[in-house]
Amino acid sequence: MLNRVRSAVAHLVSSGGGPPPRPKSPDLPTATSAPPAAPPEAPRSPPARAGSARAAPRKIAEARASFSRPTFLQLSPGGLRRADDHAGRAVQSPPDTGRRLPWSTGYAEVINAGKSRHNEDQACCEVVYVEGRRSVSGAPREPSRGQGLCFYYWGLFDGHAGGGAAEMASRLLHRHIREQLKDLPCWPLQKEVTHESLVVGAIENAFQLMDEQMARERRGHQVEGGCCALVVVYLLGKVYVANAGDSRAIIVRNGEIIPMSQEFTPETERQRLQLLGFLKPELLGGEFTHLEFPRRVQPKELGQRMLYRDQNMTGWAYKKIELEDLRFPLVCGEGKKARVMATIGVTRGLGDHNLRVCSSTLPIKPFLSCFPEVRVYDLTQYEHCPDDVLVLGTDGLWDVTSDCEVAATVDKVLSAYEPNDPSRYTALAQALVLGARGTPRDRGWRLPNNKLGSGDDISVFVIPLGGPGSYS
Repeated sequence: MLNRVRSAVAHLVSSGGGPPPRPKSPDLPTATSAPPAAPPEAPRSPPARAGSARAAPRKIAEARASFSRPTFLQLSPGGLRRADDHAGRAVQSPPDTGRRLPWSTGYAEVINAGKSRHNEDQACCEVVYVEGRRSVSGAPREPSRGQGLCFYYWGLFDGHAGGGAAEMASRLLHRHIREQLKDLPCWPLQKEVTHESLVVGAIENAFQLMDEQMARERRGHQVEGGCCALVVVYLLGKVYVANAGDSRAIIVRNGEIIPMSQEFTPETERQRLQLLGFLKPELLGGEFTHLEFPRRVQPKELGQRMLYRDQNMTGWAYKKIELEDLRFPLVCGEGKKARVMATIGVTRGLGDHNLRVCSSTLPIKPFLSCFPEVRVYDLTQYEHCPDDVLVLGTDGLWDVTSDCEVAATVDKVLSAYEPNDPSRYTALAQALVLGARGTPRDRGWRLPNNKLGSGDDISVFVIPLGGPGSYS
């Protein structure tokens, strides 16, 4: 039975052009080892000429390539072409040679079905060394070198209106976090200021600094568009999940589902957006109203009563329609079709500094927050088994897959592998991507129930919480 399940997964992946689900490479060094060397770079565009904007020196900066995939995939030129093929939509995972990702993390991705020219998702997985810091007295020991410490880092970046912002964030955000963690105090903290709150603040500051860098360099380095950012940091026995956008993370622990993020959309952040429009009406440019109505108000309805709600309301009430209510609503649409100023469907993320309302000069960036929500999970408070995992996914996964379906796939795939087999997490990531992508049919990519599969880019990390190694 186990062999049949494994063969089925291998067949599905190989038919999509992906690698086998059972890599046999050795693990990365354990938690007491020095940070690993960077893997080989994927093919990039030629370096800029001397004297160009890209060649200007800077403390934390990178040039942007026209198209690239995460470096840990180690794609050859041929592999890069397959990864960019909208028709085949081959599943990509790290190769079965070389070192594994930290914690034997599983990863898989697939390009969209023609939604954008390239895959606008990006990913990063690193062990990051913070120089010159000592652990707080009494805290669990971390992998260290000298007086520094290390943190583990995973990041998914879902780009829109171009892949430049996502690529830049995948290269640099963990460096901003490292710089912020250097400022953590070495002495015992006052009771009301916990070490946990300082780490949360460091992550929040790093997101803001990343966004500011994008604003400074958006012209010279072609940082087009924006991106949602979902980041995980493991430090001192705790997992910090930071989310800005509509990517999501859940923990599946002994079959229980623990949400570790929420989606930030025009619907979930309606009150924040309306309050900003109320306090700063100049941001609406006389073209929009911060009030919400069940539908667009028509001129013939002037003087009539209609349901509405403003920034202070969770329910609905009636108001008399006035001339200014005929303006386009700041938040319009429902569900996945909800938009801010009829333009963008997410309300937090990085970039989007050049985004304007269509046929208008009104900027949308003032309504978009770069600050993440950070949730904390203490790994030391629960005895985890190898089947307990943290699943990160861009919205390409969650648009067609529920939390319960993800948990069911976790159980089905991991039960087909030995608990000490590190390749099980890559197989799980591949199964999740394949399940959301579907299979090609006459009318597009379809799921087993014949509903449309995800036509978006899909990227998934599977992080084991009780697998190989000691994390605390």
